[in-house]
Amino acid sequence: MAEQNEPRWLSEAERDMWVRLVATTLLLPGEVEAQLKRDAGLTFFEYHVLAMLSEADERTRLMSDLARWANSSLSRLSHVVTRLEKQGWVRREACPDDRRATNAVLTDEGFAHLEAHAPAHVEIVRKLVFDGLTPEQIAVTTTALGTILEAVDPGHTQIPVGNISK
Repeated sequence: MAEQNEPRWLSEAERDMWVRLVATTLLLPGEVEAQLKRDAGLTFFEYHVLAMLSEADERTRLMSDLARWANSSLSRLSHVVTRLEKQGWVRREACPDDRRATNAVLTDEGFAHLEAHAPAHVEIVRKLVFDGLTPEQIAVTTTALGTILEAVDPGHTQIPVGNISK
């Protein structure tokens, strides 16, 4: 009988997957960010913040909710929103329902900037992620990543990702 405290070592197949997953999580964001910086003058995080605002009702989110959607501290988000405000792409305003809270609002200029650069962003995502995959591989990968995400963030309390099916 195996010792109870013995590590559960990865099998060769698990190790191969793990190495590929780590390499992907390390390399993919840099490739996407390089395209965004070159074409849109935005970091990947800044683009994500603008995108999260663009998908919200009235292009507005509470700063605290936006921080959760962006997996960020309020402090980091505040610095980024300040940079985006200087560009005229975001503005802050008091939340009408809670005067202690602040909303971030995507301006028309910010929406136009996002809209102008979204096609190139989607193209790099397609090129790097989807073009080499079959619909079946996409379905299997989506399911696998949903299962991993559920283990990392049960109930999706850290980053709301919508309807994740296993």
